[in-house]
Amino acid sequence: MNRSSDFKQKEVVNISDGRRLGFVCDVEIDLEQGKVEAVVLPGVGRLFGLLGKESEFIIPWEKIVKIGEDIILVDLDERFIRRYFD
Repeated sequence: MNRSSDFKQKEVVNISDGRRLGFVCDVEIDLEQGKVEAVVLPGVGRLFGLLGKESEFIIPWEKIVKIGEDIILVDLDERFIRRYFD
């Protein structure tokens, strides 16, 4: 069993292209059903991180393929990657 705080120590990697997407900063939970809905990654920094960050990126639970000790593997298509991580 994982605690939500355990997710923050894990790096997210997309299996379709091997891209490292970052570390989990938060977890969305459906309190009524007691299920994890999504993992949240911090936005990409603007101007070397000096002017803050853009909005966070939410990866739905159904896109998670495997949760390992150090890494979370996700399967995201190219459209999602281009829109949020380029």
